[in-house]
Amino acid sequence: MLMRLLLILAAFFTALPAAAQDTHLVPQLLAEGPLPLEGGEVTLALHFKTEPGWHGYWLNPGDAGLPLSVDWTLPEGASISDFQYPTPVRFDAFGLVNYVYKKDHALLATLRVPQAPAGALTIRGEGRWLACTDKVCVPEKGSFSLVLPVGEGPDRSAEFDQFRRKLPRPIATPATFEAQGDRLSLAIPVPASLEIGKPEIFIAENGVVDYAAPYRFRRVGDQLVADLVRKGEAVPESVSGVLAIDGGQGLSFTAMPGDVPGGGKSVGEAGLAVVLIAIAGALVGGMLLNLMPCVFPILAMKAVHLGRAGGDPREARRDALGYLAGAVIGTASLGLLLLAIRAGGNAAGWAFQLQDPRTIFILLLLAAAITFNLAGLFRLPVLAGNVRTSGSVGTGALAAFVATPCAGPFLGAALGTALILPAMGALGVFAALGLGLALPFVLVAFVPALRRRLPSPGPWMARFQRWLAIPMAATVAATLWLLWRLSGETALWLGVAAVLLLGLLLWLSNKARWLGWAALVAGLAMATGGAMLLPDRPSAESRIPEGTLAWSEEAVAKARNEGKTVFVYFTADWCLTCKANEAGAIQRDAVQEVFDEAGVVTFVGDWTDGDPAITRFLEERGRAAVPLYLWYAPGAEEPEELPQILTPSMLISRAQSRE
Repeated sequence: MLMRLLLILAAFFTALPAAAQDTHLVPQLLAEGPLPLEGGEVTLALHFKTEPGWHGYWLNPGDAGLPLSVDWTLPEGASISDFQYPTPVRFDAFGLVNYVYKKDHALLATLRVPQAPAGALTIRGEGRWLACTDKVCVPEKGSFSLVLPVGEGPDRSAEFDQFRRKLPRPIATPATFEAQGDRLSLAIPVPASLEIGKPEIFIAENGVVDYAAPYRFRRVGDQLVADLVRKGEAVPESVSGVLAIDGGQGLSFTAMPGDVPGGGKSVGEAGLAVVLIAIAGALVGGMLLNLMPCVFPILAMKAVHLGRAGGDPREARRDALGYLAGAVIGTASLGLLLLAIRAGGNAAGWAFQLQDPRTIFILLLLAAAITFNLAGLFRLPVLAGNVRTSGSVGTGALAAFVATPCAGPFLGAALGTALILPAMGALGVFAALGLGLALPFVLVAFVPALRRRLPSPGPWMARFQRWLAIPMAATVAATLWLLWRLSGETALWLGVAAVLLLGLLLWLSNKARWLGWAALVAGLAMATGGAMLLPDRPSAESRIPEGTLAWSEEAVAKARNEGKTVFVYFTADWCLTCKANEAGAIQRDAVQEVFDEAGVVTFVGDWTDGDPAITRFLEERGRAAVPLYLWYAPGAEEPEELPQILTPSMLISRAQSRE
């Protein structure tokens, strides 16, 4: 769509009189020297003098833009090669990535003349190109010519040597590539001794990779492996491009299908400070997850059982360490599974398991079982009050699983960083999340002063347990609603029936031991069968609130180009923080009235079912989870990222400022 818009603009500007246009990129055709008397070859340069603040485009412009095109008028029998392009630079704008030249640059071509005529020969060209700033683009055209002497003439070798130094050097050894899922991996021969700094890669073929998606480099011996995101289904016959290394030097390569090594060491990986900040964010974020309604009852029951076992400090500490181990194992396992899914070429983010209705169905039955346990219908072993290590580990793992519906404060950036860290660094972040989740319980167990503050055991504990069933019942209701949103009304009624049947089975399990085993087998069969019977998901378009637009990078770019204020929020139906912000701030009448008056355009990115485009955009912003709130003020180069906890005044003040 964006390319079509640019072509329409190009047609419009082309129709303007030539005298009305001032080109911001001024071309000049140069020759390195005269043509030999016997004919042969001479190198030409099309040199562009670039106005400050403007840029031109590489042979592949990237997400937007137009490459240079030239119509040549040559002497009879003469021919000219394709241009050799200097190494470009990456330019990010409005969520799009372009490959550009921001300074004066020269494109080299070889002119071949089989037999030189007497005197001189004239070379003419008509060029069309796109000149842009970070705000506007102007299609331009121009004529250039050169009278090339034969035999004798000016020598520009020194100047052309400068031009050649900016061309990428070809790599003699062939590169290989491998396409798997939505990933494209390139193995480029680069000696391990070569200093590469922070590399960039530019793919020459258009439409092969997602330019804006994050990518990473791995060093495997004398090969540098680039893991990119594919675009489209077709596998190319070859992939060529330029690898820019330390100092802007380019290395050109052509890759053919072949084996690409795995493993290796990440290149340009985050420093220790970045890793420690991510771990600290995960630790604090994990502690805050204890306030979620689906986790708080589990934490509260464990605290009560600590009080019940408070006479034996060693027993309390053993219970706490078991809970800690379960929480860390749970979050680390989910994190490693996420990394494995992504390594297999699939786009996925944190809470990926909640984007599948089958997982939601199983979580529904688990939440219902905990609710029935708290209500006294039956005894769930991991919550039943025994302090055996196995029961404590199970409780910690259970808390980790049900605590992942979304990212609260501090977690968004931490989890986003984890996805670009090496495996050990990422594992540290995920483990810190589990540590934060278990830390309040561990502190109570290991700090006698805190443990003494727990109430003494008594009849009140049974009543308190019944009260804790209320937030868990609310979690069951929310999970049913999410199942309906993901798979429709049929799935909702299937979930209701499953919860009622589960309650009956659990009640029967108290009557006799064999009934307990029968209930367990029946419950597992019901979970498996119910998950298989779930209908297909409805379209995500139906989940977009009235008065908002479905998010896409193109739609946001179009609204911004029209000078509008844009508010984008990324949400999911399973994200409690998201829904709280929407009900408490975004969808408030006062906020919507101010938005309407100020002309704020609101886009919604619904990540409920794991839209890969949203996943890649979140990664680009350094995020692995929702919510994410972006405010695009008119004329601003980059959006303002709002806090993960919103207030109406926060949105109203920005809409009224109109800066």
